[in-house]
Amino acid sequence: VQLQAFGGGLVQAGGSLRLSCVVSGSIFRINNMAWYRQAPGKQRELVADITSGGRVNYADSVKGRFTISRDNAKNTVDLQMNSLKPEDTADYYCYADVLHNALFRRDYWGQGTKVTVSS
Repeated sequence: VQLQAFGGGLVQAGGSLRLSCVVSGSIFRINNMAWYRQAPGKQRELVADITSGGRVNYADSVKGRFTISRDNAKNTVDLQMNSLKPEDTADYYCYADVLHNALFRRDYWGQGTKVTVSS
């Protein structure tokens, strides 16, 4: 299973970016999907997650600005980021909790995509 993330880049404060992540490989079902981020010198933190049924959860710092969504048919998860702030600058990682069969599940991570917000 591979996770490939797209969409990072450089944007001015107040701008928007959309991150996308595609999960490929031998998959029975994907449970939770999420986006995490890690800023320089800081620990990786959860940005947002979404269950297979569409229930979402956001970090307080991004509520009202970011929207997570997923397409279960395409095995993708997106993160729409609006009103970006310099403190959103980080490497963003997608995550998937993959069920390979009825008994075996495993966590997978994407390679990270860099988001830089200039002031």
